[in-house]
Amino acid sequence: MIQHRTKEVIPISTRSAWLLVGFLGVALFLNNSDRHTVFSIFPVLKADLKFTDLQLGLTGSIFLWVYALCNPVAGQIGDRYSKRKLVTWSVVLFSGVTVLTGLATKPWMLLFCRGLLGVTESLFMPCAMALIATTHGPGTRSFAANLFGVGEYVGVAMGGWFGSYVAQEFHWRWTFYCLGLLGILFAIPYGSFLRRFEDSPSPEPRVGGSLSVSVLIKMPTYLFICLTYPVAFVVFWLLYTWFPVFLYEKFSLSLAEAGFTATVYLQSANFVGSLLGAALADRLYGRTKASRLWVASLGFLLTAPCLYLIGSSNSLLLTKVATIGFGLCGSLFIANLPVAVFDVIPSHTRASGYACLNLTGATVTGFASLLQGKLKASLGIGNMMTIAGAMCIAVSFLLIFVIWFYFDEDHKRADQPS
Repeated sequence: MIQHRTKEVIPISTRSAWLLVGFLGVALFLNNSDRHTVFSIFPVLKADLKFTDLQLGLTGSIFLWVYALCNPVAGQIGDRYSKRKLVTWSVVLFSGVTVLTGLATKPWMLLFCRGLLGVTESLFMPCAMALIATTHGPGTRSFAANLFGVGEYVGVAMGGWFGSYVAQEFHWRWTFYCLGLLGILFAIPYGSFLRRFEDSPSPEPRVGGSLSVSVLIKMPTYLFICLTYPVAFVVFWLLYTWFPVFLYEKFSLSLAEAGFTATVYLQSANFVGSLLGAALADRLYGRTKASRLWVASLGFLLTAPCLYLIGSSNSLLLTKVATIGFGLCGSLFIANLPVAVFDVIPSHTRASGYACLNLTGATVTGFASLLQGKLKASLGIGNMMTIAGAMCIAVSFLLIFVIWFYFDEDHKRADQPS
């Protein structure tokens, strides 16, 4: 069977390559604002729509499960068709679903919308990361990917603060209406800019109809990254999902204060840490091709004590300090694990490689989010944070093992420039 080769983006100017990062970053901001704003209004949903704690946990789990299952399909589509068109349509679709979420009148309706959001958002990240990996080489790739990732940190903070503020001062439904309409309007200049990134014609056919995953499973380093990435996902989603209500209940903060404290301190630290961690990994790349995994391992190790302090401290000030520390240290692995994938896989599998990574992370985290909702009353959020810290220590040493025994061979087999 003759199948067309993965389309690559025509080489572009340095200015356009960085503008691409900026436009994709704004789309990522909208993506994460829509995704995370629901977590800051849990008390309102319990009062207005009669949500139980288990159903609140499902707002994260259903999204993550659907998002995870759709990612491999989205990756295969992204490896074969126009990535610029897919990232544009994704923004339009997930913004429309966000508006629809505001119309929910029963828990099952809102949970159904969370599933639809998972479908529409799954198209975005694999294609966006593949576009960035194509337009930025190994020497700037981490920084470019994490400059793009600033949209996530700002989006989570904006979603948390905006959702709690609007719910407190107006009505929670207006949170979803405003964010959804903003995304639909942004799609107009966004799509116009991306038109300059025309996909190049296929220089030669690729023989065989095998899926990209058949190539990926032959890379041990990639498989180990897929094994460790869920821990990063679980740790961050533990705070994204339950930190606002943890502060609300433990320190008797107002809804708006809890939403602000749980998101702004964390995401501000993530913003700084991700750029510093990315710049460090890019700088060390000239000395060791495994620089991204080394920095990620350090991040996991330093995150553990921060998680313990967040969960156990009775001082709001110390909790805030520990939250900042978590954001700075945790961003070291969040910044570099996804980009490290591109150091060990062939370029024609980039969209699928990132998509399958998301599959493992989101699937495990979906179950973890549901389990957290079930154990909230008996185990407590603070104890769950301590357990998460212990998991981070174990992953740190696992990554060192991978670097020593597998990375060099996998890097040489991948068609990456040195």
